[in-house]
Amino acid sequence: MKILATTALIGSLALTSTATAGNCHTNHCNEGKDIVDTAVAAGSFKTLAAALGAADLAGALKGKGPFTVFAPTDAAFAKLPKGTVETLLKPENKSKLQSILKYHVVQGNIGLSQALAARNAKTLQGEPVQIAFNNGKVNINGAKLVSADIKASNGVIHVIDSVILPPEPKNNIANVAKKAGKFNTLLAAVDAAGLSKVLTGNDNLTVFAPTDAAFKALPKGTVESLLKPENRNKLKGILTLHVVSGKVSAGSALNAKSAKALSGEKLNFAIDNGVFNVNGAKIVVTDIKCDNGVIHVIDSVLLPKTKAMTQQVMTNPSRMIEAAIDKGVPVFNHGNHGKCADIYQQTLVSLTKSSHVSCAMRKDLAMVVDRAQKTSCDTTRAWVLRKGLDHARSAMTSN
Repeated sequence: MKILATTALIGSLALTSTATAGNCHTNHCNEGKDIVDTAVAAGSFKTLAAALGAADLAGALKGKGPFTVFAPTDAAFAKLPKGTVETLLKPENKSKLQSILKYHVVQGNIGLSQALAARNAKTLQGEPVQIAFNNGKVNINGAKLVSADIKASNGVIHVIDSVILPPEPKNNIANVAKKAGKFNTLLAAVDAAGLSKVLTGNDNLTVFAPTDAAFKALPKGTVESLLKPENRNKLKGILTLHVVSGKVSAGSALNAKSAKALSGEKLNFAIDNGVFNVNGAKIVVTDIKCDNGVIHVIDSVLLPKTKAMTQQVMTNPSRMIEAAIDKGVPVFNHGNHGKCADIYQQTLVSLTKSSHVSCAMRKDLAMVVDRAQKTSCDTTRAWVLRKGLDHARSAMTSN
Protein backbone atom coordinates (compact mmCIF):
# COMPACT_ATOMS: atom_id res chain seq x y z
CA MET A 1 0.00 0.00 0.00
CA LYS A 2 2.82 2.41 0.80
CA ILE A 3 4.39 1.82 -2.59
CA LEU A 4 1.13 2.53 -4.37
CA ALA A 5 0.57 5.67 -2.35
CA THR A 6 4.05 6.91 -3.07
CA THR A 7 3.65 6.26 -6.76
CA ALA A 8 0.41 8.14 -6.76
CA LEU A 9 1.90 11.08 -4.98
CA ILE A 10 4.71 11.41 -7.42
CA GLY A 11 2.43 11.12 -10.38
CA SER A 12 0.91 14.44 -9.84
CA LEU A 13 4.33 15.91 -9.57
CA ALA A 14 4.43 15.92 -13.31
CA LEU A 15 1.89 18.60 -13.52
CA THR A 16 2.98 20.36 -10.40
CA SER A 17 6.12 21.29 -12.22
CA THR A 18 4.08 23.39 -14.52
CA ALA A 19 3.50 25.95 -11.85
CA THR A 20 6.17 28.55 -12.46
CA ALA A 21 7.32 31.12 -10.01
CA GLY A 22 7.13 34.04 -12.36
CA ASN A 23 3.44 33.56 -13.10
CA CYS A 24 2.29 33.90 -9.53
CA HIS A 25 3.17 36.69 -7.15
CA THR A 26 0.56 36.27 -4.45
CA ASN A 27 -0.30 33.48 -2.07
CA HIS A 28 -3.88 33.44 -3.26
CA CYS A 29 -3.60 33.49 -7.05
CA ASN A 30 -3.77 29.68 -7.15
CA GLU A 31 -6.55 29.38 -4.63
CA GLY A 32 -8.79 26.46 -5.50
CA LYS A 33 -6.24 24.85 -7.85
CA ASP A 34 -4.35 21.74 -6.82
CA ILE A 35 -0.62 21.31 -7.43
CA VAL A 36 -1.23 19.71 -10.80
CA ASP A 37 -3.47 22.46 -12.13
CA THR A 38 -1.19 25.14 -10.73
CA ALA A 39 1.76 23.57 -12.49
CA VAL A 40 -0.05 23.11 -15.78
CA ALA A 41 -0.93 26.79 -15.84
CA ALA A 42 2.73 27.79 -15.65
CA GLY A 43 4.00 26.20 -18.88
CA SER A 44 7.69 25.96 -17.97
CA PHE A 45 7.74 22.39 -16.70
CA LYS A 46 7.15 20.44 -19.90
CA THR A 47 10.20 18.19 -19.44
CA LEU A 48 9.18 17.34 -15.91
CA ALA A 49 5.67 16.53 -17.08
CA ALA A 50 7.06 14.29 -19.84
CA ALA A 51 9.31 12.53 -17.35
CA LEU A 52 6.44 11.85 -15.00
CA GLY A 53 4.41 10.44 -17.83
CA ALA A 54 7.24 8.13 -18.88
CA ALA A 55 7.64 6.99 -15.28
CA ASP A 56 3.90 6.30 -14.93
CA LEU A 57 3.79 8.79 -12.09
CA ALA A 58 1.43 11.36 -13.58
CA GLY A 59 -1.88 11.82 -11.88
CA ALA A 60 -1.16 11.72 -8.16
CA LEU A 61 -0.68 15.17 -6.73
CA LYS A 62 -4.33 15.90 -7.33
CA GLY A 63 -4.97 13.98 -4.14
CA LYS A 64 -5.76 15.44 -0.75
CA GLY A 65 -2.09 15.75 0.25
CA PRO A 66 -0.65 18.01 1.34
CA PHE A 67 2.53 17.72 -0.74
CA THR A 68 5.63 19.85 -1.18
CA VAL A 69 7.33 19.81 -4.58
CA PHE A 70 10.79 21.08 -5.49
CA ALA A 71 10.06 21.58 -9.18
CA PRO A 72 12.90 21.85 -11.72
CA THR A 73 12.13 24.03 -14.72
CA ASP A 74 12.70 23.02 -18.34
CA ALA A 75 15.93 25.04 -18.18
CA ALA A 76 16.99 22.96 -15.18
CA PHE A 77 16.59 19.73 -17.15
CA ALA A 78 18.47 21.31 -20.08
CA LYS A 79 21.50 21.73 -17.81
CA LEU A 80 21.89 17.96 -17.47
CA PRO A 81 24.61 16.31 -19.61
CA LYS A 82 23.59 15.85 -23.23
CA GLY A 83 21.45 12.77 -23.76
CA THR A 84 20.63 12.30 -20.06
CA VAL A 85 16.94 13.15 -20.35
CA GLU A 86 16.49 11.02 -23.47
CA THR A 87 18.16 8.08 -21.74
CA LEU A 88 16.03 8.42 -18.61
CA LEU A 89 12.85 8.48 -20.67
CA LYS A 90 13.56 5.01 -22.09
CA PRO A 91 11.34 2.21 -20.69
CA GLU A 92 14.31 0.23 -19.39
CA ASN A 93 15.28 3.16 -17.15
CA LYS A 94 11.83 3.59 -15.65
CA SER A 95 12.80 2.67 -12.09
CA LYS A 96 15.75 5.07 -12.11
CA LEU A 97 13.55 7.86 -13.43
CA GLN A 98 10.96 7.17 -10.74
CA SER A 99 13.64 7.41 -8.07
CA ILE A 100 14.81 10.80 -9.38
CA LEU A 101 11.31 12.20 -9.57
CA LYS A 102 10.39 10.99 -6.09
CA TYR A 103 13.48 12.77 -4.80
CA HIS A 104 11.77 16.08 -5.65
CA VAL A 105 8.63 15.44 -3.57
CA VAL A 106 8.07 15.65 0.17
CA GLN A 107 4.88 14.70 1.94
CA GLY A 108 3.36 17.56 3.91
CA ASN A 109 2.94 21.29 3.38
CA ILE A 110 6.41 22.66 4.07
CA GLY A 111 6.93 26.39 3.58
CA LEU A 112 10.36 27.90 2.98
CA SER A 113 10.81 29.21 6.52
CA GLN A 114 9.87 25.83 7.95
CA ALA A 115 12.23 24.05 5.57
CA LEU A 116 15.13 26.34 6.48
CA ALA A 117 14.47 25.78 10.16
CA ALA A 118 14.42 22.00 9.69
CA ARG A 119 17.49 22.10 7.40
CA ASN A 120 16.41 18.88 5.69
CA ALA A 121 13.30 17.07 4.51
CA LYS A 122 12.74 13.38 3.79
CA THR A 123 11.60 12.82 0.21
CA LEU A 124 9.27 10.15 -1.12
CA GLN A 125 12.35 8.49 -2.60
CA GLY A 126 13.43 7.78 0.96
CA GLU A 127 16.53 9.94 1.21
CA PRO A 128 16.47 13.51 2.60
CA VAL A 129 17.31 16.74 0.80
CA GLN A 130 19.34 19.44 2.53
CA ILE A 131 18.03 23.02 2.68
CA ALA A 132 20.47 25.81 3.55
CA PHE A 133 21.70 29.35 2.83
CA ASN A 134 24.79 29.58 0.65
CA ASN A 135 26.24 32.94 -0.34
CA GLY A 136 23.01 34.61 0.59
CA LYS A 137 20.85 32.26 -1.48
CA VAL A 138 18.69 29.30 -0.55
CA ASN A 139 19.92 25.95 -1.86
CA ILE A 140 18.27 22.56 -2.00
CA ASN A 141 21.06 20.01 -2.38
CA GLY A 142 23.01 22.65 -4.30
CA ALA A 143 20.14 23.66 -6.58
CA LYS A 144 19.23 27.35 -6.28
CA LEU A 145 15.74 28.27 -5.19
CA VAL A 146 14.14 30.39 -7.92
CA SER A 147 10.77 30.94 -6.30
CA ALA A 148 9.20 29.74 -3.07
CA ASP A 149 5.85 29.17 -1.41
CA ILE A 150 3.66 28.93 -4.51
CA LYS A 151 0.52 27.77 -2.81
CA ALA A 152 -1.96 25.26 -4.17
CA SER A 153 -5.07 23.78 -2.61
CA ASN A 154 -3.23 20.60 -1.67
CA GLY A 155 0.31 21.77 -1.03
CA VAL A 156 3.10 24.07 -2.04
CA ILE A 157 5.63 24.37 -4.87
CA HIS A 158 9.20 25.60 -4.62
CA VAL A 159 10.85 26.16 -8.01
CA ILE A 160 14.53 25.20 -8.38
CA ASP A 161 17.05 25.83 -11.16
CA SER A 162 18.62 22.35 -11.27
CA VAL A 163 17.54 18.74 -11.19
CA ILE A 164 18.61 17.17 -7.89
CA LEU A 165 19.81 13.59 -8.03
CA PRO A 166 19.37 11.08 -5.22
CA PRO A 167 22.44 9.41 -3.76
CA GLU A 168 23.38 6.04 -5.17
CA PRO A 169 21.60 3.19 -3.36
CA LYS A 170 23.53 1.86 -0.41
CA ASN A 171 25.13 -1.51 -0.96
CA ASN A 172 23.21 -3.11 1.90
CA ILE A 173 21.85 -6.65 1.86
CA ALA A 174 18.35 -5.62 0.76
CA ASN A 175 19.59 -3.50 -2.15
CA VAL A 176 22.07 -6.11 -3.32
CA ALA A 177 19.29 -8.73 -3.29
CA LYS A 178 16.97 -6.38 -5.15
CA LYS A 179 19.56 -5.66 -7.85
CA ALA A 180 20.10 -9.39 -8.37
CA GLY A 181 16.49 -9.75 -9.49
CA LYS A 182 15.99 -13.32 -8.30
CA PHE A 183 15.00 -12.72 -4.67
CA ASN A 184 11.65 -11.00 -5.18
CA THR A 185 9.72 -13.51 -3.08
CA LEU A 186 12.27 -13.31 -0.28
CA LEU A 187 12.11 -9.51 -0.21
CA ALA A 188 8.30 -9.56 -0.27
CA ALA A 189 8.34 -11.99 2.65
CA VAL A 190 10.83 -9.83 4.56
CA ASP A 191 8.57 -6.83 4.07
CA ALA A 192 5.44 -8.75 5.11
CA ALA A 193 7.22 -9.91 8.26
CA GLY A 194 8.29 -6.36 9.14
CA LEU A 195 11.98 -7.25 8.88
CA SER A 196 13.06 -4.83 6.12
CA LYS A 197 15.01 -2.62 8.53
CA VAL A 198 17.02 -5.64 9.65
CA LEU A 199 18.49 -6.08 6.16
CA THR A 200 19.15 -2.36 5.69
CA GLY A 201 20.55 -1.64 9.15
CA ASN A 202 24.14 -1.19 10.26
CA ASP A 203 24.48 -4.51 12.10
CA ASN A 204 26.51 -7.06 10.16
CA LEU A 205 24.53 -10.12 9.12
CA THR A 206 24.96 -13.25 7.06
CA VAL A 207 21.94 -14.23 4.99
CA PHE A 208 21.34 -17.61 3.39
CA ALA A 209 19.04 -16.34 0.66
CA PRO A 210 16.58 -18.68 -1.09
CA THR A 211 15.91 -17.78 -4.71
CA ASP A 212 12.47 -17.24 -6.20
CA ALA A 213 12.74 -20.77 -7.61
CA ALA A 214 13.37 -22.09 -4.10
CA PHE A 215 10.17 -20.51 -2.80
CA LYS A 216 8.28 -21.77 -5.85
CA ALA A 217 9.32 -25.32 -4.98
CA LEU A 218 7.40 -25.15 -1.70
CA PRO A 219 4.00 -26.89 -1.61
CA LYS A 220 1.33 -25.01 -3.54
CA GLY A 221 -0.22 -22.18 -1.54
CA THR A 222 2.51 -22.13 1.13
CA VAL A 223 3.96 -18.73 0.22
CA GLU A 224 0.54 -17.13 -0.14
CA SER A 225 -0.46 -18.47 3.25
CA LEU A 226 2.72 -17.26 4.95
CA LEU A 227 2.27 -13.74 3.58
CA LYS A 228 -1.07 -13.36 5.35
CA PRO A 229 -1.01 -11.04 8.41
CA GLU A 230 -2.22 -13.78 10.74
CA ASN A 231 0.84 -15.90 9.87
CA ARG A 232 3.37 -13.12 10.45
CA ASN A 233 5.04 -14.79 13.44
CA LYS A 234 5.41 -18.07 11.55
CA LEU A 235 6.94 -16.17 8.62
CA LYS A 236 9.36 -14.41 10.96
CA GLY A 237 10.43 -17.76 12.36
CA ILE A 238 11.22 -19.06 8.89
CA LEU A 239 13.05 -15.94 7.71
CA THR A 240 15.18 -15.53 10.83
CA LEU A 241 16.29 -19.15 10.40
CA HIS A 242 18.08 -17.90 7.27
CA VAL A 243 20.08 -15.20 9.09
CA VAL A 244 23.19 -15.37 11.27
CA SER A 245 24.64 -12.46 13.22
CA GLY A 246 27.97 -11.15 11.90
CA LYS A 247 29.82 -11.65 8.63
CA VAL A 248 30.36 -15.38 8.14
CA SER A 249 32.26 -16.41 5.03
CA ALA A 250 31.71 -19.76 3.38
CA GLY A 251 35.10 -20.95 4.63
CA SER A 252 34.37 -19.86 8.19
CA ALA A 253 30.98 -21.57 8.11
CA LEU A 254 32.51 -24.82 6.90
CA ASN A 255 35.27 -24.69 9.51
CA ALA A 256 32.78 -23.97 12.29
CA LYS A 257 30.41 -26.70 10.99
CA SER A 258 27.47 -24.95 12.62
CA ALA A 259 26.07 -21.55 13.57
CA LYS A 260 23.15 -20.21 15.56
CA ALA A 261 20.50 -18.47 13.44
CA LEU A 262 18.62 -15.40 14.66
CA SER A 263 15.62 -17.68 15.19
CA GLY A 264 17.63 -19.53 17.83
CA GLU A 265 17.86 -22.74 15.81
CA LYS A 266 21.06 -24.39 14.67
CA LEU A 267 22.38 -24.28 11.12
CA ASN A 268 24.66 -27.14 10.12
CA PHE A 269 27.21 -26.80 7.33
CA ALA A 270 28.73 -29.71 5.46
CA ILE A 271 30.04 -30.93 2.15
CA ASP A 272 28.02 -33.92 0.98
CA ASN A 273 29.20 -35.63 -2.21
CA GLY A 274 31.13 -32.51 -3.09
CA VAL A 275 28.13 -30.22 -2.52
CA PHE A 276 28.32 -27.46 0.09
CA ASN A 277 25.04 -27.32 1.97
CA VAL A 278 23.33 -25.79 4.97
CA ASN A 279 20.69 -27.93 6.69
CA GLY A 280 20.43 -29.94 3.47
CA ALA A 281 19.95 -26.95 1.16
CA LYS A 282 22.58 -26.52 -1.51
CA ILE A 283 24.63 -23.32 -1.29
CA VAL A 284 24.86 -22.37 -4.96
CA VAL A 285 26.69 -19.02 -4.64
CA THR A 286 28.86 -17.90 -1.75
CA ASP A 287 30.33 -14.74 -0.27
CA ILE A 288 28.37 -11.96 -1.98
CA LYS A 289 29.73 -8.98 -0.08
CA CYS A 290 27.49 -6.17 1.16
CA ASP A 291 28.13 -3.08 3.28
CA ASN A 292 26.36 -4.69 6.21
CA GLY A 293 27.17 -8.34 5.74
CA VAL A 294 27.32 -11.19 3.27
CA ILE A 295 24.87 -13.23 1.22
CA HIS A 296 25.08 -16.93 0.41
CA VAL A 297 22.51 -18.11 -2.15
CA ILE A 298 20.68 -21.38 -1.45
CA ASP A 299 18.40 -23.51 -3.62
CA SER A 300 15.82 -24.44 -0.94
CA VAL A 301 13.86 -22.67 1.77
CA LEU A 302 14.94 -23.71 5.25
CA LEU A 303 12.06 -24.63 7.56
CA PRO A 304 12.12 -24.49 11.36
CA LYS A 305 12.05 -27.79 13.20
CA THR A 306 9.40 -26.64 15.62
CA LYS A 307 7.19 -29.19 17.34
CA ALA A 308 4.07 -27.54 15.98
CA MET A 309 5.29 -27.67 12.40
CA THR A 310 6.55 -31.21 12.74
CA GLN A 311 3.25 -32.35 14.21
CA GLN A 312 1.28 -30.60 11.48
CA VAL A 313 3.32 -32.29 8.77
CA MET A 314 3.34 -35.71 10.40
CA THR A 315 -0.46 -35.79 10.81
CA ASN A 316 -1.15 -34.69 7.24
CA PRO A 317 -0.28 -37.43 4.70
CA SER A 318 -0.25 -35.04 1.73
CA ARG A 319 2.14 -32.69 3.47
CA MET A 320 4.32 -35.61 4.53
CA ILE A 321 4.65 -36.62 0.89
CA GLU A 322 5.31 -33.06 -0.30
CA ALA A 323 7.94 -32.57 2.41
CA ALA A 324 9.66 -35.82 1.45
CA ILE A 325 9.75 -34.92 -2.24
CA ASP A 326 10.95 -31.38 -1.52
CA LYS A 327 13.77 -32.80 0.57
CA GLY A 328 14.58 -35.73 -1.67
CA VAL A 329 14.68 -34.07 -5.09
CA PRO A 330 17.71 -31.82 -4.37
CA VAL A 331 19.52 -34.76 -2.81
CA PHE A 332 18.82 -36.95 -5.86
CA ASN A 333 19.85 -34.18 -8.25
CA HIS A 334 23.12 -33.80 -6.36
CA GLY A 335 23.88 -37.45 -7.08
CA ASN A 336 23.12 -39.04 -3.72
CA HIS A 337 20.43 -41.46 -4.93
CA GLY A 338 20.77 -43.73 -1.91
CA LYS A 339 20.08 -40.94 0.56
CA CYS A 340 17.13 -39.78 -1.53
CA ALA A 341 15.72 -43.30 -1.52
CA ASP A 342 16.11 -43.44 2.27
CA ILE A 343 14.13 -40.19 2.63
CA TYR A 344 11.31 -41.54 0.45
CA GLN A 345 11.30 -44.93 2.16
CA GLN A 346 11.12 -43.41 5.65
CA THR A 347 8.06 -41.40 4.62
CA LEU A 348 6.35 -44.38 3.00
CA VAL A 349 6.94 -46.52 6.08
CA SER A 350 5.42 -43.75 8.23
CA LEU A 351 2.40 -43.63 5.93
CA THR A 352 1.86 -47.37 6.25
CA LYS A 353 1.46 -46.81 10.00
CA SER A 354 -0.66 -43.64 9.78
CA SER A 355 -4.27 -43.73 10.90
CA HIS A 356 -4.91 -40.88 8.45
CA VAL A 357 -4.30 -43.21 5.50
CA SER A 358 -6.88 -45.77 4.33
CA CYS A 359 -6.27 -49.45 4.95
CA ALA A 360 -6.12 -50.19 1.22
CA MET A 361 -3.59 -47.43 0.63
CA ARG A 362 -1.41 -48.62 3.52
CA LYS A 363 -1.26 -52.08 1.95
CA ASP A 364 -0.32 -50.65 -1.46
CA LEU A 365 2.44 -48.54 0.06
CA ALA A 366 3.76 -51.48 2.05
CA MET A 367 4.09 -53.41 -1.23
CA VAL A 368 6.02 -50.48 -2.77
CA VAL A 369 8.44 -50.47 0.16
CA ASP A 370 8.89 -54.24 -0.09
CA ARG A 371 9.57 -54.02 -3.84
CA ALA A 372 12.11 -51.24 -3.32
CA GLN A 373 13.99 -53.16 -0.65
CA LYS A 374 14.50 -56.04 -3.05
CA THR A 375 16.55 -53.92 -5.48
CA SER A 376 20.26 -53.27 -4.96
CA CYS A 377 20.40 -50.21 -7.25
CA ASP A 378 19.93 -46.98 -5.34
CA THR A 379 18.71 -45.15 -8.43
CA THR A 380 16.04 -47.75 -9.15
CA ARG A 381 15.06 -47.88 -5.50
CA ALA A 382 14.62 -44.10 -5.41
CA TRP A 383 12.40 -44.14 -8.50
CA VAL A 384 10.26 -47.02 -7.25
CA LEU A 385 9.67 -45.22 -3.97
CA ARG A 386 9.03 -41.91 -5.70
CA LYS A 387 6.37 -43.51 -7.90
CA GLY A 388 4.77 -44.83 -4.74
CA LEU A 389 4.70 -41.34 -3.23
CA ASP A 390 3.26 -39.85 -6.41
CA HIS A 391 0.57 -42.54 -6.55
CA ALA A 392 -0.41 -41.91 -2.94
CA ARG A 393 -0.50 -38.15 -3.39
CA SER A 394 -2.60 -38.44 -6.54
CA ALA A 395 -5.08 -40.73 -4.79
CA MET A 396 -5.36 -38.41 -1.78
CA THR A 397 -5.84 -35.36 -3.97
CA SER A 398 -8.61 -36.98 -6.03
CA ASN A 399 -10.53 -38.12 -2.95
